[in-house]
Amino acid sequence: MPCPCSGVQPGRLFVAARRGQAAQAVDTPAAPAEAIALPTSDESEELLRIRHSCAHIMAMAVQRLHPDVRVTVGPWIERGFYYDFDTPKGLKEEDLKAIKKEMQAIIRRDLPLTCEELSVEEARRRIEEIQEPYKLEILDSILARDPSATITVYHIGDPGKPDHWWDLCAGPHVASTGKINPAAFNLERLSGAYWRGDETKAMLTRIYGTAWQTKEQLKAYERFLAEAKRRDHRKLGQELDLFSLNEGAGGGLVLWHPKGAMVRHIIETYWKELHLQHGYQLLYTPHIAASDLWKTSGHLDFYRENMFNGIEVEDEEWLVKPMNCPYHVSVYNTSSHSHRDLPVRFAELGTVYRYERSGTLHGLFRVRGFTQDDAHIFCLPTQIAGEIRGVLDLVQEVMGAFGFSRYEINLSTRPEKSVGTDEIWQLAEESLGQALQAKGWAYQVDAGGGAFYGPKIDIKVEDAIGRRWQCSTIQLDFNLPQRFGMTYVDAQNTKQQPIMIHRAIFGSIERFFGILVENYAGAFPLWLAPVQCRILPVADTFVDYAERVAAQMRGAGVRAEVISGERIAKLIRNAEKAKIPVMCVVGNNEVEANTLAVRTYSGGDQGSLAVPDVVARIQEAGRMRIPF
Repeated sequence: MPCPCSGVQPGRLFVAARRGQAAQAVDTPAAPAEAIALPTSDESEELLRIRHSCAHIMAMAVQRLHPDVRVTVGPWIERGFYYDFDTPKGLKEEDLKAIKKEMQAIIRRDLPLTCEELSVEEARRRIEEIQEPYKLEILDSILARDPSATITVYHIGDPGKPDHWWDLCAGPHVASTGKINPAAFNLERLSGAYWRGDETKAMLTRIYGTAWQTKEQLKAYERFLAEAKRRDHRKLGQELDLFSLNEGAGGGLVLWHPKGAMVRHIIETYWKELHLQHGYQLLYTPHIAASDLWKTSGHLDFYRENMFNGIEVEDEEWLVKPMNCPYHVSVYNTSSHSHRDLPVRFAELGTVYRYERSGTLHGLFRVRGFTQDDAHIFCLPTQIAGEIRGVLDLVQEVMGAFGFSRYEINLSTRPEKSVGTDEIWQLAEESLGQALQAKGWAYQVDAGGGAFYGPKIDIKVEDAIGRRWQCSTIQLDFNLPQRFGMTYVDAQNTKQQPIMIHRAIFGSIERFFGILVENYAGAFPLWLAPVQCRILPVADTFVDYAERVAAQMRGAGVRAEVISGERIAKLIRNAEKAKIPVMCVVGNNEVEANTLAVRTYSGGDQGSLAVPDVVARIQEAGRMRIPF
């Protein structure tokens, strides 16, 4: 089936240092002595209970302050909690301060949180009594999934007193509100959210919050958020003139500006050359196809809501592609194959288009048109382990080139509903596990989490401040080869069905670019920088010399430019704001000696160097992917 589009996930764990020290990844060997671990809700049962209880306390506080508000759902999330409210009069950001104060008052009263089991009839009676229509819908949905489900509610306070509060909930919670540190939580922001995520239903107000065990953890988290905000790729993309999003055309489409396009060019050139070295063949395939292709692939049945409406061509519907894989299969099927021909490895930087609702769009991380670094391997069953190992080696090489060396890896296995025989599933899952073990990579098994068409490996990379991002995906597929009638001839001259492996390393160029911007905080390493060297004349009389040097550099493959017309202090300041790796100041002394006064973004003043030496050092640093 289709190649998955890798998502972006925040990291599960990071360590933030106190006293303004930089945030460090948890497995950094020399973590500071005062480092504070910040686990997620999934990793800490106590934090999960605290955050879930904070969601209920927040809803209680909101309804005390705004009795006309109706409640919906309020779960814990990775680093906090949220609750959705139907607010006839609306809530504003300035209301959060009063809500937080009311929550702290509830916490300090140390009210018990208790669970009560109810019959369906009693639960319905109580909900109707307090006129909470969304709770009725929730009750009905519980019963639709399981008519014999046990209905439980959680109370805050004494159920016998009029000021207590309750909600339908399966828990878990803390024993009492006093178990929550009133100085270790905060309300972060408001947003809109449709009820049940359905655009045809009511628009609700969502309040996000975060909660921790200690005040120190909260402060460390707030420092982390400030650092993440400083690194926001949307802000840096604008400041560094890398890209913009084409809002005039409806949004979700990326316009690559010259500097961003240069970085993309470097990434793509590296990717293509490396794949050719590893035995891949490059493809280019069309952006649209007649609907018959998508019928055969199954996309019209299973993925239609994520595809843009088509256009009519000679009484036939044509659709823009949401995936590259059907075309790669089509290329394979244009000729016959022997078992001796396999494996066949196709790779393409293929642009695809998917219908994403405007409310889900997010910078480069969620767009409507993006380029997957797609590849498909067609192999024999006996070749699966070797091919997976080869992909893992390639992932390590590529990610290492961009500075990523720490991973979180998940292996998802056969779900209840699937295609393919027991034998092929067992072989596939064992092959994936063996390849990971051969790499020496620890991994977690997500039992039953695979797609119906095959098991998969998902790889998240950890960035400079400890966040983990879903990038690489390796997916086995027993479905598309069957749908498209793919074959090869085995040693007995019998037609067999090849194994298909979908894989992406970056996930998409756009998303990976955004991750790089945030990982480097916009300061690309020299080999990736759109401008490697900026030459700064101290006066207009030295511009000719600067231009001759720049031409010499460009002739040697160095990306150089000349900027003049301002006082030298401002030129240097502007170059540092632009995060230029190497800055070369030229004045009378430099012209006479054929030298350059060199500064670097990361190291400051480097002294006076001969022009050929500067060129050679930039070339070497770029080739070795090291600083100047």
